Amino acid sequence: MTKYFYQTTTPIQRVRKVARLLGLALSIIGLVIVIYIFSPLLVWQITLAPAFAQDQVASPIPHQTLVTSANIGSLLASSIDNLSIDYTDANNWYPTYHGTLTAPRVTSYFLSIPKLHIGNAYVSATDTDLAKHLVNLAGTPIPGDKGNTVIFGHSTLPQLFDPNNYRTIFATLHTMQVGDTLLAIVNNVTYTYKIFSISVVDPTDTSVLAQQYDDSYMTIITCTPPGTIWKRLVLKARLQKLQ
Repeated sequence: MTKYFYQTTTPIQRVRKVARLLGLALSIIGLVIVIYIFSPLLVWQITLAPAFAQDQVASPIPHQTLVTSANIGSLLASSIDNLSIDYTDANNWYPTYHGTLTAPRVTSYFLSIPKLHIGNAYVSATDTDLAKHLVNLAGTPIPGDKGNTVIFGHSTLPQLFDPNNYRTIFATLHTMQVGDTLLAIVNNVTYTYKIFSISVVDPTDTSVLAQQYDDSYMTIITCTPPGTIWKRLVLKARLQKLQ
């Protein structure tokens, strides 16, 4: 005669099983959050720091701006403090800067960066919405004119780079090198600028916005490390003379 044994699950066992599954799920969620938070730092160390260590960079990243265990706290604290700031509005990037507000000779133009496959990106000289276009900082000249043209643009994690999305358009800007070219198209006239300096500065450093009228300059600014608002990546270029 065959005997059958039935194992029953008590309420306590069911609760323990649910608790274990819930604990596993929470652990996975926590791991994902940690990876998301610290992935910009990993990208910085793997891609950005080596790029600035190359000899051709005229103004290499200062050692004190490298991500270390000592300043990770500063990065996280800064990010938390700035969560309420709308960085799609270019006016919030340097709120203490007050340039000479003169009407630009044109309201918009285009910027191309061949190395990054960015072609004819729209630059507004009157609207500050970085979610829709790049922004020519008010009070700075238009490309081709004497002075320092300052252009703001968004960045994010490099793997999200899309040259047609203004929220991610400068995600790979850190791969640019001294000697690379920028093309500004103003009223169907193309002006070629060559990068001569690359640096990383604090977001409160307004010296990068300073004017210099002995030639025509262009300064491209975005946030860095990619995916954070901790520092500012600054590319400076000079207009190339027609041969």
